[in-house]
Amino acid sequence: MPEICLCEVIKNEKIAEGIFAISITGEGLALKARPGQFLHIKCGGERLLRRPFGICNVQGNALDFVFEVKGGGTAWLSTVKPGQKLDVLGPLGNGFSFPDGRIIVVGGGLGSPPMLFAARSVKGGVTAILGFRELGRVILVKEFSSVCDKVYLTTDDGSAGQCGQVTGPLEELLSKGGFDAVLACGQLVMQRAVAEVCESYGVPCQVSLEERMGCGVGACLVCACATVRGGLEQMSRVCLDGPVFDAREVVW
Repeated sequence: MPEICLCEVIKNEKIAEGIFAISITGEGLALKARPGQFLHIKCGGERLLRRPFGICNVQGNALDFVFEVKGGGTAWLSTVKPGQKLDVLGPLGNGFSFPDGRIIVVGGGLGSPPMLFAARSVKGGVTAILGFRELGRVILVKEFSSVCDKVYLTTDDGSAGQCGQVTGPLEELLSKGGFDAVLACGQLVMQRAVAEVCESYGVPCQVSLEERMGCGVGACLVCACATVRGGLEQMSRVCLDGPVFDAREVVW
């Protein structure tokens, strides 16, 4: 069951322009956290709604998450110091499942950090494909390289790695065969393209959807998305029924 914990900040580090990585201690959270789950965090005392952050890594009693400054809440979060306490609800949501065999993890932009936790949890071989807008937005390549057999990097403008989208190296890898599943997180348009490539090669794909959230526990329905289960279309809650879904269930 999710808990509300006051977690101490261990580290708050700027890792790219406007992008920060925070480590917090939370023994109960760390023991329960699974790849693909997220934390719901209060960002400033006067702000009513929490903000969701995918779990990037778990080491001992510490959990890491990465975020981009986009508004007042995340701007406040970027200023917290070691020793401060954060009000954290979690871990929330359903995470990834890991079939036996070789797995590809695909991360787009700020969808990459949660895939590091996933890559660390794969028991067989794992290959990573990471996509970013430009060189200045590239993050965590060294960390992925430490746990993956190989890391493919793409940027929209070609300023780092291969020029183009993550679907380029993905299709190249799947066309050679030998991969048993693909796990992905990123913007919806990217995940839809990844799901279509996987479908064309008959490779199972799981996607972690990014949606605006209110409560984080399925009560407010802000994050509802259309899915198909048992042959019937229905509205699912990303925070409770997801954020990870079988790509074939998502109504894109």
